[in-house]
Amino acid sequence: MIECPQCTAPQQYVLEQLQTSAGVTDRTALAVIMGNIQQESNFKSNICEGGAIVPYDRCLRGGYGLIQWTTQARYDGLGLFCKKYKCDPSSVEGQTRYMINEMRFRNDLYAFQTNHQTVPYYMNTAYYWLGWGIHGNRTKYTYSFLTKLKCHTDKLYKM
Repeated sequence: MIECPQCTAPQQYVLEQLQTSAGVTDRTALAVIMGNIQQESNFKSNICEGGAIVPYDRCLRGGYGLIQWTTQARYDGLGLFCKKYKCDPSSVEGQTRYMINEMRFRNDLYAFQTNHQTVPYYMNTAYYWLGWGIHGNRTKYTYSFLTKLKCHTDKLYKM
């Protein structure tokens, strides 16, 4: 299991869910996903594009949430998913669950599950998953996460 002791609680939650619920185990793949979420929302699940902190139903234009669901279909999908599965569309938990189950992510998941690839390989996958128009600091954030993500190894005890 890859851990991030220096990460915030929302970052740790997303990291854990990516591994346990989505089966992403490669450190570089995880760093790219985390770096992209950092660029999109700074891990603020209740952020509307432009910076307003509002609940799901108060973000009236632009992207919303962890990955800034922008298109009407993706934004509505978040609300419908959370209504169906009784989760809060403004919460990290509800959005992470939706993100992992959203068809767009599922279509690209196989690439994130492919181990031992490069940052550019996974970044290309992130581009198709998120459809970002501005690269911004995605790569900088990715490398920052690469330094923070640690593989947890069990201690061996002598008998």
